[in-house]
Amino acid sequence: MIPGLCRDCLADAGDGARCTACNSPRLFRHAEISALAIAHIDCDAFYATIEKRDDPSLADKPVVVGGGKRGVVAACCYIARTYGIRSAMPMFEAKRRCPQAVVIKPNMAKYVEVGRAVRKAMLALTPLVEPLSIDEAFLDLTGTQRLHGLIPAKSLARFAREVERDFGITVSIGLSANKFLAKIASDLDKPRGFAALSPTEASAFLAPKPVSFIYGVGAATANRLAKDGYRVIADLQRAAERDLIALYGQDGLRLARLSRGVDDRKVDPDRETKSVSAETTFNEDTSDFRPLEQQLWELTERVSSRLKKARLAGSTVTLKLKTADFKIRTRARALAGPTQLANVIFAAGRDLLRNETGGTRYRLLGIGVSQLEETEGTDFADLLDRRAAEAEHAIDRLREKFGRDAIVKGLALGDD
Repeated sequence: MIPGLCRDCLADAGDGARCTACNSPRLFRHAEISALAIAHIDCDAFYATIEKRDDPSLADKPVVVGGGKRGVVAACCYIARTYGIRSAMPMFEAKRRCPQAVVIKPNMAKYVEVGRAVRKAMLALTPLVEPLSIDEAFLDLTGTQRLHGLIPAKSLARFAREVERDFGITVSIGLSANKFLAKIASDLDKPRGFAALSPTEASAFLAPKPVSFIYGVGAATANRLAKDGYRVIADLQRAAERDLIALYGQDGLRLARLSRGVDDRKVDPDRETKSVSAETTFNEDTSDFRPLEQQLWELTERVSSRLKKARLAGSTVTLKLKTADFKIRTRARALAGPTQLANVIFAAGRDLLRNETGGTRYRLLGIGVSQLEETEGTDFADLLDRRAAEAEHAIDRLREKFGRDAIVKGLALGDD
């Protein structure tokens, strides 16, 4: 009999279709259930699920979270996905495919709050949590059985049950012996899923998949591989490792190993946030500096706020622009030192923006800060302009007490 567990009561699964303890049909079985300890946890349709949680009338409706008619889909529920809607799709296309969809403007503060609560629950399982985004992470539960009195699979099943009970959202869990296979497993049984893929199963499972199934293999790399005769993963599995290295260098070694389900990457709880950014798509293309400048300030305040909450400061500011014909422009500037101050970030971004205006029409504007390091709230750039920094932090405190609209920079008010 293949060992297993009941995902509802955590009892050991018998050989029937239902749990002998609670009669639940939600059984999980795997021959190596006790040996697998690396997990990938992904919150199901995170933004949309939170919106449905907070408004039960949306339960059976297609929900799309995103911007205006010129924006893109940030997230959508599983009902909306049946219409072919997906993340990053232009909003006009989503509305064309599903005119009856309920479109909701993103509420990032709410999503971040829930994401942090889920992350805290993950850390109660193991300190080895590697966040990938606000709604997903890798976990290494090796050695936690002694602490929790449960094998990792049961600890994860209990976690999923508690997240659903405490936060009103669901998660899908993939379990394996490495990160690559755990990530694959978490996509096998969505939503509210629980699946495993062990290294002994990996080669046969991966063989018929296209090479693009391997993370990091985009369209260009897939085309190059196809020209060399590697169209499905089985083609890579049959190739000698040295031949792939000769053709593709270190990428060849990575492809050779991942094609067989081998992944030596550790779950890294200290994985750095590489950048903090914000962007917006305009309702109408514009080439005028003034409205672009106003939008830049609003975006900069959002980035600054996120940096301060995360206790991060960065020393490179990057401006992102998308032209009316969908071409991307990025411009970057190194600062004198790491900062989290909106005024400092905005000054650098505005200088970059000024050099790009003068006729070109833009549909999207973004600003980001990278080269991040931790700070305890004392901005490094304070040393350059202490009074300006103190003024900004004072404004932050007033807004925290009286609301974001308590103090508004003159630039944001427009020319009226």
